[in-house]
Amino acid sequence: MSSSARSLPPPRERDTYAHMKTTVEISDALLAAARKLAARNGTTVRALVEEGLRRVVEARRQGGRFKLRDRSWGSGGLRPELRGASWERIRDASYEGRGT
Repeated sequence: MSSSARSLPPPRERDTYAHMKTTVEISDALLAAARKLAARNGTTVRALVEEGLRRVVEARRQGGRFKLRDRSWGSGGLRPELRGASWERIRDASYEGRGT
């Protein structure tokens, strides 16, 4: 390994030294909000965009998939007479006594 390769900073720091220009289309309202936020926080829109992209990339790298929270209530699962029933039977049972 050459001495210049050993002296490079870690990847996360290195990306602040090399930049690629690109064009991104952002809605007017979002850009205006980003500019206000950047001004309030003493930063730039560019820094906000980079921070947002880093967060998304890291979340996706970590498997940031959607997980449905358990919102069940009661206990024991399905009523005994519906265990093993078809979806149609379960649906029909959920509407029994409601309307005609």
